[in-house]
Amino acid sequence: MSQHYSDPRRADDPHALPDLETFFHDCTDTDEPYPYQDEAIAEFECERGWYYWFCFPGCLPDGEPTGPFDTEEAALADARETIADVASW
Repeated sequence: MSQHYSDPRRADDPHALPDLETFFHDCTDTDEPYPYQDEAIAEFECERGWYYWFCFPGCLPDGEPTGPFDTEEAALADARETIADVASW
């Protein structure tokens, strides 16, 4: 899993934490490093691809994964667009 900032401008803030994770899931991998990932993914019909969800390091995700996307960059772009639509930066 890769951690990112939903607002990339916060990356230089020493007090900010990444609040977004991207990951690839092929729906056949049973050796997941995070047990909660399997539980969340089991809740929906899984398709092979890149997904994202909002969460802080060490915390459970805030909702179900969104995806699939063809690339990690596409997943990250969609996440940032989604959060920009509801945030008031």
